[in-house]
Amino acid sequence: MSHSIIGAVSGVLLVVLTGCGSNSATSTSPSSGAPAGGTLTVYAAASLKQTFTDIGEQFKTDNPGWSVDFTFAGSSDLVTQLTQGAKGDVFASADAKNMDKAAKAGLLGGDPVNFASNTLTIVVAPGNPKGLTSFADLTKPGLNVVVCAPQVPCGSATEKIEQATKVTLNPVSEESSVTDVLNKVTTGQADAGLVYITDALGAGDKVAKVDFPEAPAAVNTYPIGVLKTAADAAAAKKFVDLVTGEAGQKILSQAGFAKP
Repeated sequence: MSHSIIGAVSGVLLVVLTGCGSNSATSTSPSSGAPAGGTLTVYAAASLKQTFTDIGEQFKTDNPGWSVDFTFAGSSDLVTQLTQGAKGDVFASADAKNMDKAAKAGLLGGDPVNFASNTLTIVVAPGNPKGLTSFADLTKPGLNVVVCAPQVPCGSATEKIEQATKVTLNPVSEESSVTDVLNKVTTGQADAGLVYITDALGAGDKVAKVDFPEAPAAVNTYPIGVLKTAADAAAAKKFVDLVTGEAGQKILSQAGFAKP
């Protein structure tokens, strides 16, 4: 075989091999350009459990090789965990106050962005057996009412409504998350509770919803940000982009969340 033919064949082989190497790298990398696989750890407000679980599934579909590990709890509890050394990639709060705490503690790797808002409503047993029609009705004698603790976003919103209506509640318990309040009502441990509209909708026929006109006085805005401890900041940003993008916003909207 002549030297010219051998050179030509070698050149073709080099091109083929180089091309194979490039295709291999591309096929194993997420569309964001982040490394090909891993586990993303997301700390998110309890009221985001269903929507973020769905968004997490979308993230895994969009980025083969990646999984998402969620910790859902009251936003104030999450900030406490993070300030005490818990490691994560993304933090989503149910209010700006707790995100500000995270920022002041030096936990964020960048500026957070608002992605949704939520409003309180009253939940009662199906059929509304106590006949509640207003926020003031929550002070009826003998009525067992549960709310979120003041440091939790839904509890802070409850206090704002009390101030706006000049109605002071006397709850039988103050819970550390909105899902705990909902559980007290759905299990019959309480007659009524103040939860987000999204939680009431998510509970379906397990509860009846009693809206009240003063609720817009205490709308909570939800921010999300990449944590400084993120093992892969590019992948973490990819999740934030999914939440704030069209696909994530559609999932949030279907669950009853409003725009920020």
